[in-house]
Amino acid sequence: MNGVLIIDKPKGITSRDVVNEIVKKLNIKKVGHTGTLDPIATGVLVVCVGSATKLVSFLTSSDKEYIAEVELGKSTDTLDNTGKLLKEEDCIKSKEEIIEVLNSFKGTYLQEVPIYSAVKVNGKKLYEYAREGMLITLPKRQVEIKSIEILGNVEYKNNKTLFRFKCSVSKGTYIRSLINDIALKLNTIGIMTDLRRIRQGKFKIEDSIKLNDIDDKNLINIINILDCKKINITPDIEKKVLNGSIIDNIYNTDEVLFIIDNEAIALYKKYDKDDKKLKPLIMFKGGI
Repeated sequence: MNGVLIIDKPKGITSRDVVNEIVKKLNIKKVGHTGTLDPIATGVLVVCVGSATKLVSFLTSSDKEYIAEVELGKSTDTLDNTGKLLKEEDCIKSKEEIIEVLNSFKGTYLQEVPIYSAVKVNGKKLYEYAREGMLITLPKRQVEIKSIEILGNVEYKNNKTLFRFKCSVSKGTYIRSLINDIALKLNTIGIMTDLRRIRQGKFKIEDSIKLNDIDDKNLINIINILDCKKINITPDIEKKVLNGSIIDNIYNTDEVLFIIDNEAIALYKKYDKDDKKLKPLIMFKGGI
């Protein structure tokens, strides 16, 4: 049983909870997700099953698209509405002001990783430092905001400003931190009140299934996941490919997926030392 599931993760559970549910439903141990969603978040969670777990790092690196809800005028220790309220102030911002600031974030910038995250510093997860009340310098990462736009009208409630936006971002971007940075640029404070991932790479929310509907029939074949040249193994190279041997690059391509009976066997790529050769990148069956 090998393939990929596109799950619409519900609110209130962790990504690991989703993996555990799939393990039970499909009765298989090799299951891994390709990009954590916080319990507050819903939406696309790509899960690899069986030999497809070897693709996790490839699928994790994809860009992602989100719809986020924001409340300006509040700050919490988690940067969202699940945390401890730290500060509150009146905040009325116009739609025009917000649009101008959103547009200023297009491109790359150095983003501070939130303290409540699983990023490790000195071998310890940041949220562990937070729970122990320990002060630590938070790491910063360069991220890319590929697109960002406001959705609908700005609303006002209890002297606070509420709005929604959609964004497409690079791997490693924290939307909670982005919202915090947007608020700072608006000379105020703000938190994330809702988050929905609507796309991860080529996987879209409209192609997802609910957790209760998980079935092995929903598994997407590895062959349909990878965007590269696909070749049915011929008898003359079958043994070499199954053994993970370096072979001649007669296919005029950087990557090739070898197939037997509609099953992915091995993903090969150009050999660094000789681009006229191909070497195994991932062995789904046999070999190394």
